[in-house]
Amino acid sequence: MRTANFARKILSVHPNLFCTHPSRTLPDTSKFLFSNSARRFPFPSIISGRRGFAMSSAAEEQPQAAAPTKSEGEDAAPAQPELPPLSPAEFRVYNQMAEKMDYFHNHFRAQWTILHDAATSGHRPRNMTLKQFIDTGLQFAQHLTAHHGIEERFVFPMLARKMPEFRGGRAELLQQHRQIHKGMDQFEDYLRRCRSRETELELAVLREKMDSWGGVLWTHLDQEVKTLGAENMRRYWTMEEVRNMPM
Repeated sequence: MRTANFARKILSVHPNLFCTHPSRTLPDTSKFLFSNSARRFPFPSIISGRRGFAMSSAAEEQPQAAAPTKSEGEDAAPAQPELPPLSPAEFRVYNQMAEKMDYFHNHFRAQWTILHDAATSGHRPRNMTLKQFIDTGLQFAQHLTAHHGIEERFVFPMLARKMPEFRGGRAELLQQHRQIHKGMDQFEDYLRRCRSRETELELAVLREKMDSWGGVLWTHLDQEVKTLGAENMRRYWTMEEVRNMPM
C-alpha cells in the first residue's frame, strides 16, 4: 500500500518520470564517491552467474543420471529460429527501453555505492555531514520504492501482454522486487531511527542491513536491463510497437 501511494504521489508531481530522456541530468552523486567506488558491489558469484563454490570430489564421482528417453511419437521441443542480425538503426529502436532503464539504474548503483563503501570502510565521505549521509540513504529507498511502484503499475503490465518474464505474480523480476523490499524496509527503518536520533548510526550495523539484500538488488538491476535489451525485445515486438511504448 505504501509503495502504491508513494508511486501515485510521484506521478502526480512528475507525470513524465519515465519519459525522461537519457540526456537529462539526475542529482550529481558522483562527487561523493570514493576513489574505488567505480567498482560494483562485491557479489561476483551472484552477478556473473558463477556458483562461487566447488563441487565436492565425492559429488564429482557420482555417475550421471541417464537422460530420460522420449516415448515414441513424442515430438522434440521446436528450436527457436535464428533471427537475422539487426542493423544499427534497428538495434537502437529495439534497445531504447534497456537504455532508459539503465539510466535510472545507474543512479541507484551510484547511491548504493556511496552508502556501502562508507559502511564497509567505516568512514562516511569527507564532504558529507551525518545528516546528508542519512538523507542519501533515505532518498535511495524512497526513489527505488517509487521506481518499482511505477514499473509494477504501468510498465510490467504493458510488457506482460507478450513477454512471460513480466507475467504473473511468480515472474522472477517481480519476485526480486519482493526480496529487495523485504530487506530495504529494515534498512529504511534503521535510517529513520538514526535520523530522529532514536539510535546512533553505526556503519557496521548499516552494512549488515544492506548485505542481506544487496546481491538480489544488483542481480535485478542487471537482469531487468538485459531482459529489455534489443535481442530479447525483437522476439516479441515489432519496431513500430516499441516506438509507441510510452516509457
